[in-house]
Amino acid sequence: MLKLKNVIKNYGGFSLDCSMEVTPGCVTGLIGANGAGKSTTFKAILGLIRTDGGEIEVFGKAPEKLTRQEKEDIGVVLAESGFSEYLTVKDVAGILRPMYGERFDRKRFLENCERFGVPQDKKIKTFSTGMKAKLKLLVAISHRARLLVLDEPTAGLDVVAREELLELIQECLEQNPESSVLISSHISADLEKFCDDIYMIDDGKIVLHEETDVLLDNYGVLKVDEKQFAKLDQTYLIKKRKEIFGYSLLTKERQFYMENYPQIAVEKGNIDDVILMMTRGESL
Repeated sequence: MLKLKNVIKNYGGFSLDCSMEVTPGCVTGLIGANGAGKSTTFKAILGLIRTDGGEIEVFGKAPEKLTRQEKEDIGVVLAESGFSEYLTVKDVAGILRPMYGERFDRKRFLENCERFGVPQDKKIKTFSTGMKAKLKLLVAISHRARLLVLDEPTAGLDVVAREELLELIQECLEQNPESSVLISSHISADLEKFCDDIYMIDDGKIVLHEETDVLLDNYGVLKVDEKQFAKLDQTYLIKKRKEIFGYSLLTKERQFYMENYPQIAVEKGNIDDVILMMTRGESL
């Protein structure tokens, strides 16, 4: 569905060097701190920036070789994108119809806008941040895309609205099991519940790729003092971080340390822990 192989983009002091894959029928998350390279990766995939090297394949083709019909198979949400704020939702529907033809389901689009509290007759400039975020996502899924590329689609939404929109994306996937999603979010709970696998990017490079279930089930954070650290088997440790009490240690084999070091505090890992330890921790 989507492949990146050693995709390079240089911006002065920042360099992207990214390889990843989104397979048919899967939801893949891209996580990382602000400035890590998530948005640059999304723009490279969509052909919005010229890369300096590497290969990108969308539906088995380079982005610039996609036909119009194949481009219509991509639904997009970008953090900086949006419609003119002087348009209404009904105006937007009028624009989407000639763009996507019969692929655009106007009735369903307007019904979803009503369902999620997006006014149809008010100008977009009067919308809250959350309403604008809802509108962008509803547009992205309005034309039965096979690939959704979603950069922070739930930004600005409260927990209820986020849950509803993620359920809507899930409904789209169920209707078309071969469709795929690449999504980034600062809200780790969304990705933990929603993604099949997760890539982590830091300083322009992919530093971790793991199935979400494996990350949540097997990863953990050990809390140890200096003496405990000195006696610890470090075979399955990934990163360490100096703390007041000693060290926090990221492991991909939480069960090993729970069984062999019962006196040590071992916390179940989550995406936030992994981001913090991978970006702020030291290699062992």
